[in-house]
Amino acid sequence: MLELSAKKVAGPIIRLHPNDNVVVARVDVAIGTPIPSEGCNSRGQVPAGHKIAVRAIKAGEAILKYNVCIGFAAVDIAPGTYVHSHNISFREYSRDYAYGQDYAPTPVLPESQQATFMGYVRPDGQIGTRNYIGILSTVNCSATVVHKVAEWFTEERLASFGNIDGVVGLSHGLGCGMEMSGEPMDLLRRTTAGYARNPNFAGVLIIGLGCERNQLSGLMADQKLEANARLQTFVMQESGGTRKTIEAAVEAVSKMLPAANDVVRVPVSARHLKIGLQCGGSDGFSSITANPALGAAMDILVRHGGTAILSETPEIYGVEHTLTRRAVSRAVGEKLIDRIRWWKEEYSPGRDVQINGAVSPGNNVGGLANIFEKSLGSSMKGGTTGLMEVYRYAEPVTQPGFVFMDTPGFDPCSATGQIAGGANMILFTTGRGSMFGAKPVPSVKLATNTPMYTRLTEDMDYNCGEILDGTKTMAETAEEIFRLVLRVASGERSKSELLGLGDHEFVPWNIGVVS
Repeated sequence: MLELSAKKVAGPIIRLHPNDNVVVARVDVAIGTPIPSEGCNSRGQVPAGHKIAVRAIKAGEAILKYNVCIGFAAVDIAPGTYVHSHNISFREYSRDYAYGQDYAPTPVLPESQQATFMGYVRPDGQIGTRNYIGILSTVNCSATVVHKVAEWFTEERLASFGNIDGVVGLSHGLGCGMEMSGEPMDLLRRTTAGYARNPNFAGVLIIGLGCERNQLSGLMADQKLEANARLQTFVMQESGGTRKTIEAAVEAVSKMLPAANDVVRVPVSARHLKIGLQCGGSDGFSSITANPALGAAMDILVRHGGTAILSETPEIYGVEHTLTRRAVSRAVGEKLIDRIRWWKEEYSPGRDVQINGAVSPGNNVGGLANIFEKSLGSSMKGGTTGLMEVYRYAEPVTQPGFVFMDTPGFDPCSATGQIAGGANMILFTTGRGSMFGAKPVPSVKLATNTPMYTRLTEDMDYNCGEILDGTKTMAETAEEIFRLVLRVASGERSKSELLGLGDHEFVPWNIGVVS
């Protein structure tokens, strides 16, 4: 992991590894700018966060960043040349998965020495960081009812329930006109049930229409959910229609409020934290500041017994071998590669999607040439500890430590899977400035650079750009992120919560045929 200091970042460029044939511009670099440490001058204008060749690179030769291949020279490249997608070619290359070769057990602190936060203890032993009541839908046809119920519970009507964070309605576009069996339906039902069980909910209502393919009775039976005082269900066609269902659901939530409000925060170990790791709007500094700093913070969390969930399968592609080398076993490593192969061979062949090379326009403008380069930074969020398990989308995460969940790179969809798996917080790095929240969990956004943090301070929770500025070290930043996690888990509001984000970011993964 790179450790930047004020001395190292004083110049116009950053060298990430002695073997690299490119360096990263720390600031905008003008034509002719001397790069004394590399013995060359810039041959063009290079935006901050982008790459400069520092030795001659022949056409077809690997471009190395962090001593990892991020593509191949499309033409001969002279020292001082701006290096980006215009002169980097993307193509597949073989990688040695070396399953478990670098795995080392992480010593977990005794519980008496583990950090603590103030959490909500649920009857099943899970720990919540927030105390919401949720209204979920089986199908898009009940979406209006779901939101009307949630909207009835205004701040004024909840004013006497100070321990409740709110009533949130989470709807989606699925549930009918889709396959009735197989993985698409399994995914939707697993996601819905995962939210119903998420410890950040004190109570949940699930509302269906009645004639949809995702029948409420089938959902409950398939996912072994049982109605009780904290989980209630309504079928609109059996409850008298739209207005009467809204009235009945409002009454049901009203009866849940006193018991939910009686639950208070108590001190609990940090081992109860399950954190979903996300990055969006990445830039050339993501792999230098926020992502490795978040990874270092997750190493601390793992030592305290907690769980860090890395996801976004398309955004580890190209560097997946760095994760399989850390796998606790060959079987775990092979699970990861099986998911990669599914994406490449079954799900996305011939389609213009991220895993097949091209990153988003914002990523590209931010300095990332292709998915290999983006993945290099994205994977750093997982830190350096052993890969303990690999999960499919929305599967319950039960293994402590660093784990992986197969999800798309689309942030709301990816975070939805993590929350369904039991995440009680999201940590989200961004270089361009993603605006994101995901009820019922707090989302903490970490900026990669100071200019963006300053421009978007109302949305950003922490500035990792100080690493680049030379005012903080990686280790100091990681410790501060960990302490911020404990504060937010204990009730401190994140910026996305203060802005009210999270009502529209429930996005179950739709992988099936719509008919």
